[in-house]
Amino acid sequence: MNETTNETPLLDSIVATGEATAMLPVRGGKLRPITVIGTEPIRKTFDEVCLQQALNSREAPGVAELVLNPDAHRGYGAPVGCVLASPTHIYPGPVGVDIKCSMSLLQLELPAGAVADRTVRRALIHAIGERVPTGPGKGQRSVRKSRRVDRQVGSQAAVQGASREVCEALGIPPEWAERCEDASHVGHDGTADALATRLDLLSHRGGTALFGAKLTDRVQQLGSYGGGNHFGECEVVEVGGSAEARSVAETFGLRHGEVAFLSHCGSRGLGHALASGQFASLRKKFEEWNTPLPAGDPQLVYAPLGTPEADAYLDDMALGANFATVNHMLINALVLEAFQEVLPGTRGRLVYFISHNIARLEEIGGKPMWVHRKGATRAFPGGHPALAGTPFAATGHPILLPGNPQAGSSVMVARPGAELSCYSVNHGAGRALGRKRAMRELDQAAIDRSFEERDILTNCRTYPRDEAPAAYKDFDAVLDSVTRAGLASEVARLAARFVIKDGAKADD
Repeated sequence: MNETTNETPLLDSIVATGEATAMLPVRGGKLRPITVIGTEPIRKTFDEVCLQQALNSREAPGVAELVLNPDAHRGYGAPVGCVLASPTHIYPGPVGVDIKCSMSLLQLELPAGAVADRTVRRALIHAIGERVPTGPGKGQRSVRKSRRVDRQVGSQAAVQGASREVCEALGIPPEWAERCEDASHVGHDGTADALATRLDLLSHRGGTALFGAKLTDRVQQLGSYGGGNHFGECEVVEVGGSAEARSVAETFGLRHGEVAFLSHCGSRGLGHALASGQFASLRKKFEEWNTPLPAGDPQLVYAPLGTPEADAYLDDMALGANFATVNHMLINALVLEAFQEVLPGTRGRLVYFISHNIARLEEIGGKPMWVHRKGATRAFPGGHPALAGTPFAATGHPILLPGNPQAGSSVMVARPGAELSCYSVNHGAGRALGRKRAMRELDQAAIDRSFEERDILTNCRTYPRDEAPAAYKDFDAVLDSVTRAGLASEVARLAARFVIKDGAKADD
């Protein structure tokens, strides 16, 4: 990674443009500056590595726009919490290895009092655990009441996404697909056939680390959480007090004072294998072409659109994204089934499913661009052309932002001002402490005691120290930056009643 040649820390180079907006100049003003979202206290959470990665990414070939959101922190190549837009190039790094890591929210028709009793919550944790495994490498065979997914259905999920055929095969309500940011993705040529061809090619590379015989094992991870920052949370919905918040909440299908379930997961081992294969393939191409890496960073490999390399990446990203979509849909179906076992008669519907590790073709500034969101969430306000014909055309779609179990999570809706950030907001609170530092500095007994004091149950004997609330930024301060910048406003807060997590290393 290039070192800055300026003796002034990069943080001091940021120029405020409003109370929660700023810019970071690039190449002495010769390129469009990086847009920075965050109040001054939030901007101080950006370390030098994060800012240098942002500069490296902005100066990479074909990049037209780069945004740093308030949850930004150092990542691999590009910061987590950034948005990169290009009309000419595709970048795997600003998507990440957990392709289409996403959020989903299931609204249940249950009053908060139904989960007040700790015995009921323990029974729900057990019932979910019997259906939804957690952790790297875990699949349906590791739990008793999961759906069994064979190679054929798993392959269909990767090619078709949440199609009616796939949903019916897995016992997922097909109407939930209407509540997805993208229920399905197509290949580089706009067809699902391209994805079928690509998957067949990858599947017959026998003996490779990517697929071959391992495809069967990978598809059996449908309906499972990963490790690290992936989770499931039982929530109580607290809709905001304004008339506007109540109206938007009604459109979203949120029910004040009732129970909901929030999930954070992605494309599991399949997506990781696809992304890893792309990084390796493109690095090899850069060596063959004798092309310099942006800032010398192998995580910033790219492919010009229209080349075979770009087509292959777009196909692999779509396969991973479809798998992630069906993974979330199946998790929600299994969670609903678990609630129905413990609390018979429980009904539920999907509020929304939205990604934060994906590249999508969108119009930015009147031009078609591939918008890469790495740890960033799409934020289309009411009236955006892309929402025409959806239930959210007038209001804007739900934005699902996880904070931490103790501060709560948030459902927001975009404002017209989101145009400033390429119609994007943060994807959560963002890390304040790296995993190793959190393990060194945070006290396990204090963490577990804090959950007990707040009556938040977990499935963990000890809560993962590197996932403790103190390892993340102040969620209210992050949301305040989003609101003050005019990007979005809060519709509801979600208060955790119990958490499903795994203590293993994160997929992303």
